Amino acid sequence: MLFKKDNLILGLVLGFLAPLFGMVCFYFLKFSSLKFSEFLQILVQWKSFFTSVITVSLIADGAIFTIYTNMGKDETARGIFIATCVYAIISITLKFVL
Repeated sequence: MLFKKDNLILGLVLGFLAPLFGMVCFYFLKFSSLKFSEFLQILVQWKSFFTSVITVSLIADGAIFTIYTNMGKDETARGIFIATCVYAIISITLKFVL
């Protein structure tokens, strides 16, 4: 029932959690032989790898954004879009700072 609501806060929460879920899925699909802490160290050390993981993670946001847009849940979709933009800005900033 919670996911059927049209709520900006729900969209923000989903928008910030989906990329984290996408990153964890990427870890399990491609790097499950490493410890998660080692995976995170590689993210910090290799900027090109960091960029590819962020890209894959943001695909999760795109998927849930599409789902909520098609369901007509515009406020939730707006929250997901805002979270995606914030996440992208932080990612770009981290890429140039790290």
